[in-house]
Amino acid sequence: MRARSSNPRKVNVVTLGCAKNMYDSEQLMAQLRANDFDVEHESRVDDFGIVVINTCGFIESAKQESIDTILRFAQAKKEGAVEKVYVTGCLSQRYEEELSEGIPEVDAWFGTRDLPRLLKTLRADYKKELVGERLLTTPAHYAYLKIAEGCDRPCAFCAIPLMRGKHVSTPIEDLVKSAEALANQGVRELILIAQDLTYYGLDIYKERRLAELVRALEGVEGIDWIRLHYAFPSGFPMDVIDVMAESKKVCDYLDMPLQHASDSILKSMRRGITQEKTESLLADIRARVPGIAIRTTLIVGFPGETEDDHANLLDWIGRMKFERLGCFTYSHEENTHAYNLEDDVPEEVKKKRVDEVMELQAGISEELNLRHIGKVFKVMIDRCEGGFWLGRTEYDSPDVDNEVRIPVADDLHLRVGDFVKVKITGATAFDLDGELA
Repeated sequence: MRARSSNPRKVNVVTLGCAKNMYDSEQLMAQLRANDFDVEHESRVDDFGIVVINTCGFIESAKQESIDTILRFAQAKKEGAVEKVYVTGCLSQRYEEELSEGIPEVDAWFGTRDLPRLLKTLRADYKKELVGERLLTTPAHYAYLKIAEGCDRPCAFCAIPLMRGKHVSTPIEDLVKSAEALANQGVRELILIAQDLTYYGLDIYKERRLAELVRALEGVEGIDWIRLHYAFPSGFPMDVIDVMAESKKVCDYLDMPLQHASDSILKSMRRGITQEKTESLLADIRARVPGIAIRTTLIVGFPGETEDDHANLLDWIGRMKFERLGCFTYSHEENTHAYNLEDDVPEEVKKKRVDEVMELQAGISEELNLRHIGKVFKVMIDRCEGGFWLGRTEYDSPDVDNEVRIPVADDLHLRVGDFVKVKITGATAFDLDGELA
């Protein structure tokens, strides 16, 4: 059926998955806008001639969400609500052949590095002068900055190298230009992302250059905060922590997915590190940057994980007292090294273990947050909602960490993107309450 009233130059970009996918969508949107397309991100109005779905294929739940979204727009095309449906991103990179057979309504499929081909299909020019420029989907005061693509790590559970390829660093000078452009748009916080931040520079400079990159970004006028996401523990470059300790711009915050604590599971996961070495690394980081907030993510239910392994993990979490922690159940992914192992932990056991980890972490988080009562923090205001101004300290990343709630008042004149001093007056496991200091 032909679309009833769709505009053939109006594009709705739908993004699923992580911040790295969001970054890719923002680059696509900037290219489309430069080609005089009317482009929006995740519009709720079905009057678009074209829908581009940027998919995630990391774990089973993410794959299912991507497939459900594709099917929804495939049905919209059948009903004439849209004219063209294109799919890009990780799921498309990994499963194009199977998906194209099962969902023929999709007009074309593209991989994670197919931006020029996607634009050509849309009859848009790929403008090289726009490389690094994006149409931001985040609030105007913060933005993600992807410093590398792909991953060279051999983690047994991970399909990212299958979807994103080998690690490719973006040169420092290009990233500084991108940061300057973002600062000119009003961005005040840069959140550095990659599949593995700590590998940065090895491919193009033959040595780790993350610390040098961070120093270069420090010099960008208008940027007040620089935040580091997705660091790998094995071979961690400690000079980055030295820069953090010295800098007023680099947040005392580090996102380092550690995945597990049991030596047998870490070995089976091919993480290249032991519990003892991990604890030594964490102690060194905390000694160099007292008060640093370390965020980690863990996987439970990996093949062969015993009750003793899980008990070890719980004991370790209790001793490490991570400021921020997330937990996921293991997903048995085709063509990964772990796929050769028997997925022998029942699903209900995996879910029970997640619940136990998160219940333990809730207690730790509340204990740590209660210590903040009476202290004054620098807070970035993100939005106003439900009678509160909501913001974050340097110890919190958007969407995943604590928020600071400040009651709205007639005499309180704040703006999104403002930095303010806030005295903490109350705390729960995952949020803080405060008032202007």
